[in-house]
Amino acid sequence: MGGLLTLKHSVQRTIWNHYTADLIALIERHGFCPHLYADNSQVYGSCRPSAIADFQLRLSACIDDIASWMRANRLQLNTSKTDLLWCSTARRQHQLPSTALRVGDDFVRPSTSVRDLGIYLDADLSMREHVQQTVAGCFAALRKLRSVRRSIPRLFIRLWLSHWYLAVWTMGTQLWQESRASCVVISRRC
Repeated sequence: MGGLLTLKHSVQRTIWNHYTADLIALIERHGFCPHLYADNSQVYGSCRPSAIADFQLRLSACIDDIASWMRANRLQLNTSKTDLLWCSTARRQHQLPSTALRVGDDFVRPSTSVRDLGIYLDADLSMREHVQQTVAGCFAALRKLRSVRRSIPRLFIRLWLSHWYLAVWTMGTQLWQESRASCVVISRRC
C-alpha cells in the first residue's frame, strides 16, 4: 500500500529554495520520501495493509511537524488545497482506508484520483482518469477546430492533428510507464 499527500503552500521560489534542505530532512526523519517543487510538496510512503493505522499516525505527525516548521519560517500550509491519495493494486483497493486524515486542524478525505502537475493519478495507478480527461480535452479542441475549419487549409489541419495526437499519446504513454515505475522505486526507497 502506498500513500501520497500533496501539500500546497504559498511562498516565493527564491525563498523556498533556501528552506528546502531542512524540510527534506524533517520529512525523512518520519520515514517518508519528499518531493518538492515550486509551491508544492509531496510526501510519499508505503506500508503493509496491516500497518495502515500506524502509517496514518506517522503521516499526521509528519504534517504537524511540517506545519510547525512552516510557521517558524513564516510560511503557511494551505490545507484547503491538500490532497490525499492511497495507492494499491486493484485487488487491494478494498483494504485502503476511507477515513479522513488529520492535516493540521482540518481533515482531508482520500480521493480516488488527484491532479498533479497536469497529470491525473488514480488510486490503482491505471491512468484511467488521465485518459478520460485527455480524451475530453481532445474532443473539445476538435469541436473548436470544426468551427474554424473552413478558413484553414485542409492540409494544415491534417498535419496539425497528426502531430498533436502523436504528442499527446507519447506523453501519456511515457507518464503512465514512469508513474508505475516510480511507485515501485518509491516503495523500495521508503
